[in-house]
Amino acid sequence: MTNNIQDIILYRRTVKPTAMNGRKIEDETVRELLRLADWAPTHGLTEPWYFVVYSGDKVQQFCTDHAELYKQFTPATNFILGNYEKLKTQGDLASHVIAVVMKRGANPKIPEIEEVAATACAVENLWLAATAQNIAVYWGSGGMTYTPAMQDYLGLRDEDKVLGFLYLGYTEEAPRTGRRLKPLEEKVKWM
Repeated sequence: MTNNIQDIILYRRTVKPTAMNGRKIEDETVRELLRLADWAPTHGLTEPWYFVVYSGDKVQQFCTDHAELYKQFTPATNFILGNYEKLKTQGDLASHVIAVVMKRGANPKIPEIEEVAATACAVENLWLAATAQNIAVYWGSGGMTYTPAMQDYLGLRDEDKVLGFLYLGYTEEAPRTGRRLKPLEEKVKWM
């Protein structure tokens, strides 16, 4: 990969955890990705992003716990065994899993959506930095992500929001540019 920002943006892709190869990322590399995430824009310098990093054996423990939360809190009529199994094994080939959280700041003048947007910007910083290092990333939001049970599991307050889980790893897939379904002209209005 290149350090050219245009190429990094064009080659940033979602790589599902099942396409990862199980090779481990050094914890220090993940720390560097998080240092770059920390430079996201933020209204009022609230810096609402908060990350819980699972590495080593804790990756599988998190996946097992997530699956068990799904089993415990999903009504029997909605429970799908395939979803349970997917949650349980989703991290098998990932190196790290990172819970992405927006921790609501104390300034009521800053709308919640701006705190969510700032956290998403931090994720994009991390993702672009990972792409530059040929690290695959998947942002998952299934299972119990948006539930009070997951907030409790992560020790969060009611006003905090879990925005998803980043699965990081390496892949044998070659970097590729993406595609857009709608032309840019349909998404921009010049005045």
